Amino acid sequence: GCFLLWFFFARGLPSEQMLLQYRAPLPTMVRDVDGMPVASFARERRVALTYQEYPPQLVHAFISAEDKTFFTHGGLDYPGIAAAIIHNWRNRCTDKRPRGASTITQQVAKNLLANNDVAISRKIREAILAKRIERAFTKQQIMELYLNGIFLGRNAYGVQAASRAYFAKDVKDLDLPQMAFLAILPKAPANYNPDRFNRRAVERRNWVLGEMAQNGYITPAERDAARAQPLVAVIPAVARSDTNLPGNSYIEAVRRELLDRYGETAADGPNSVYAGGLWVRTSLDPKLQAAAEQALRDGLVRYEGGGSWNGPGMRIDPGPGWQGRLAAANYGTGYPAWHAAVVLSKYGGAAQLGFMDG
Repeated sequence: GCFLLWFFFARGLPSEQMLLQYRAPLPTMVRDVDGMPVASFARERRVALTYQEYPPQLVHAFISAEDKTFFTHGGLDYPGIAAAIIHNWRNRCTDKRPRGASTITQQVAKNLLANNDVAISRKIREAILAKRIERAFTKQQIMELYLNGIFLGRNAYGVQAASRAYFAKDVKDLDLPQMAFLAILPKAPANYNPDRFNRRAVERRNWVLGEMAQNGYITPAERDAARAQPLVAVIPAVARSDTNLPGNSYIEAVRRELLDRYGETAADGPNSVYAGGLWVRTSLDPKLQAAAEQALRDGLVRYEGGGSWNGPGMRIDPGPGWQGRLAAANYGTGYPAWHAAVVLSKYGGAAQLGFMDG
């Protein structure tokens, strides 16, 4: 009976051999005529590093926050599961948050499954897959998969991408409080948004620092100094394409040709545009392209003679909320000194303009 139950839940799960062939989705990088990166195509912002490239202190932060016994358990934390069951049973009639017991290995398994099974079925499949992952990989390899694949908000998949998204730094340049902050994000990135919920994020970050000290990874003095630091993240970039970049139309033509050749996702093949990690060399020369575009733009301005631009799609509703509609409009201003604007009203020989950048 136990064998049949195990076989039922294990159906369709990747074998250990299949696990060894797993590769996380990576973006396609486009380079110019000199080999310099000029664009990338990706559904997920991700930068894969090796385990050795992650600072030990950052690994300690994630272990302290997510899975203290990671390097000693076999994929499942049985004492933690028992403690979570007892805790949740005792607090079943209260408003206290249920306690989980997922290990880092189980979180890697969850990312690999990526399905919508009901909770109990999914947890059982995660547990089976976690045991297979432990047999197929070393602990360092599992941690590498985890740190490269976990979603941490701001469209960042993996700690390196998150480090750049929140602090505009590579992981090797993070300080201790910044490492502890990133370690609080796997459970619910939106709940610890440093802009909207800064106090909550700081409290949770400080808890991680306390766990690191308790586990012997940092000293009490280091803990106290890190706790005293404010949490300041960079302002996230506006999610819109920059149509003023030289060769933007050329890059779009490259993207479409790649899609025709290789497809979009991993389901289309190992060299897909949004998952295959392609490196594409093009004939684009940004300096010549910029000069050509400038010459064309100057000619168009002279031709228009100062009249209004009559291009398609250049009309939006000037009513309430026009700022969002203007920001979403897919066009470039042309010259660096020019600013995007919308005509809000006209009276006599004058017009009231609204500028997206204030």
